[in-house]
Amino acid sequence: MSETTLAATYVTLPPTQAELPYDDGVPIESLRHKAQMDLLIDALMVWLAQREDGFIGGNMFVYYSLMQVKNQDFRGPDFFAVLGVPKGERRSWVVWEEGKAPDIVIELLSDSTAAQDKNEKKLIYQNQLRVSEYFWFDPFNPDDWAGFLLEKGVYQPLIPDEQNQLVSHSLGLALQHWQGNYKGIDATWLRWATLKGELLPTYEEQERLRAESAELQLQQLQSQLQQTARNLLQTGMTVEQVAGLTGLSIPEVEQLGS
Repeated sequence: MSETTLAATYVTLPPTQAELPYDDGVPIESLRHKAQMDLLIDALMVWLAQREDGFIGGNMFVYYSLMQVKNQDFRGPDFFAVLGVPKGERRSWVVWEEGKAPDIVIELLSDSTAAQDKNEKKLIYQNQLRVSEYFWFDPFNPDDWAGFLLEKGVYQPLIPDEQNQLVSHSLGLALQHWQGNYKGIDATWLRWATLKGELLPTYEEQERLRAESAELQLQQLQSQLQQTARNLLQTGMTVEQVAGLTGLSIPEVEQLGS
């Protein structure tokens, strides 16, 4: 009787996001670069809150190969978005864990990174990560912006539309210039907008709009109440009776009747 001994097979599993570095200690280029990244993220977070899926990241590592890990080439895009994935916090984006690469990447150019962003990184996003859409923008030179759509494995330039927007087909949104003040900086910013040109508000802008709307409604109600009080006074009701019915103070009603 023969006995067959099977040799044990050991498989080395790729590292997880919990095991991979997520901070290279390299500071972001400038305060304006940081503000521009926050503006892109904050506005899209408001939009993403209406969906049941998706993830948005900024200045965080995107791991796409074990060779990348071996070479310690960890720096990631300034902004990226992924749809069709569960919501939740990530320390870094690990393609072999998530099952897909980002749908859209935006790099913010600077003097020290522009050449790499326009060449080496663009080729990585095209050939290795297969990112559907790639954009770049220079916060200090807003005219230096461009977008590309992956078609048959090759990036094709996006042409600004009649509203001077670069359309993201993945998100169904557009990127456009906006002149204004954000975080105390007056500049021309890159912002998300609808295809009709309506800017996507940040959380702060959304709350301000809600407060302004609530204040306007309050003013309208106050005006209607005052008109009701005037009408009641004209019927011959006393100041005290009108005050009791409307909730206005006696001096307020007296002033309306004067």
